[in-house]
Amino acid sequence: MTDELDLEHDGLEQEALEQAAAARPEERPPLELTETALEGLLFVAERPLTRREIASLAGVDRDTVDQRLGDLEVSLAERGIRLVVDGDRVELATAPEAGALVARYVGADAIRLSPASLETLAIVAYRQPVTRSAIERIRGVDSDYTVRSLLHRRLIVELGRSEAPGRPFLYGTAFEFLERFGLTSLTDLPPLDVDVAARLAEEGGEPITEPLPLDTDDVPTEA
Repeated sequence: MTDELDLEHDGLEQEALEQAAAARPEERPPLELTETALEGLLFVAERPLTRREIASLAGVDRDTVDQRLGDLEVSLAERGIRLVVDGDRVELATAPEAGALVARYVGADAIRLSPASLETLAIVAYRQPVTRSAIERIRGVDSDYTVRSLLHRRLIVELGRSEAPGRPFLYGTAFEFLERFGLTSLTDLPPLDVDVAARLAEEGGEPITEPLPLDTDDVPTEA
């Protein structure tokens, strides 16, 4: 008799779990979005989360999400983990101060960017969205290999296509770029020299006429 009751209990428990998993977001009971809960969610997330996703998961409004993100950002300010906020998307990343030690552990210190890659990456960061031809006009050399290398390392991503003849791809920086250089958003980029800024202003910044669907490589924008 005991075994039958155990089986019945297990069956009811499994049914309840399946119903909870199948419930639509609007049917889920709201949860208290504490600072601790938010930190845990961002810690286990394998990609940047949007504020809308967080609000939907917790069953709270956007204002509550914004408040908790602000609290978490302050709490982590002096910690080894920082909150990276990029427009509507947020994620956790290691603090710049921990970069050398973390890099030694993961072996990233052995993977260095060449001067050509750094130059190309800077052009993309300051003038995105930008085409490869615009990058080459600024640099004065062919940049096909360098762009492909940065794409492979997920430091830049394809944003969409330009209106220019041939509809070339437009490139922008990815979240990995912010993490690699210890930035919380593109607004943290240091100001450019006036002459350099004027030169870059002549190229890039093209409108995206055919945006591409982005998933884990979401593009940072100014916060």
